[in-house]
Amino acid sequence: MNRVPGFSHVAVLLCLAVGLASCAPVQQPFGTPYRAPAITDDTLITADAARLPLRQWEAENPAALIIGVHGFNDYSRAFELAGPWFAARNISFYAYDQRGFGLAPGRGRWAGHAALMSDLATFVGLMKTRYPHVPIYVVGASMGGAVTLAAATQELAVDGLILAAPAVWGWSSMNFFLKAPLWLGAHTTPAWTLTGEGLERWPSDNIEMLRALSQDPNMIRETRIDAIYGLVSLMDKAYLSVPEIEKPVLLLYGEKDEIVPAAPIAEIAKRFRSPLTFKTYPDGWHMLLRDKQRETVWRDMKTWIDDRQRDMAPLALSDGG
Repeated sequence: MNRVPGFSHVAVLLCLAVGLASCAPVQQPFGTPYRAPAITDDTLITADAARLPLRQWEAENPAALIIGVHGFNDYSRAFELAGPWFAARNISFYAYDQRGFGLAPGRGRWAGHAALMSDLATFVGLMKTRYPHVPIYVVGASMGGAVTLAAATQELAVDGLILAAPAVWGWSSMNFFLKAPLWLGAHTTPAWTLTGEGLERWPSDNIEMLRALSQDPNMIRETRIDAIYGLVSLMDKAYLSVPEIEKPVLLLYGEKDEIVPAAPIAEIAKRFRSPLTFKTYPDGWHMLLRDKQRETVWRDMKTWIDDRQRDMAPLALSDGG
């Protein structure tokens, strides 16, 4: 019997493709919108009825609002130090658990960048309706910075973006020897989990805070490889979105950051076309808002917001117009 040349190789490739497809990265389903989103005292309820735990530190008569978007495997507790500080200085602070993190639905499963972006836009819209005349700023920490950048390319009714060590180390800036095993793992063993043990990388110099996080049951310590794959795709989208950003940006980076490399941060700083303020901290680590020198960062954030407020203030007209 004559064989078609190369048939066996084609069959192997087809079988491999089927096998990979059957083990594709798992993503949380993003439900069909069917209700009006809403905010309660402790929950953001989205249009597909996902209930995202919410923390609120409210000023009595806020001059501005900050919405905090937390990082990967973290949750809204990330802002528990910053929130009260800003509220005491007339800036209300809000933070919610993103899908897949903290006490939000789908713990440990990647929700996809579309869902994460939509949730941020939903919350911003609700706050804009509640406080139509109060300026709104988003502070995105690490992965939250990537969500913020990606969402800001859409219709996001905010007055400025604050990016604290944003996660922008995506496919575009990652070498092949990191890309290949991650892609392969996500497409063959998507449920395989990884931990940070043995990496010997420190996210902060605030050891007391890190010890508390190590005992926090709401932190994720074993991460599915398909969630990491999803994160890298989000980071890439954020990296590529930078030239499209039109909002004023405050970019913050610690020179001792061992999590997000300095090179992609420096690269995006050159690619912004919108007004950019770039501040680096020689003693800053990855968790800038929780490091020992966190109040220096908070003060810089407040100063930038105050400056923005003055820039937006209407000029007084003389009696003659």
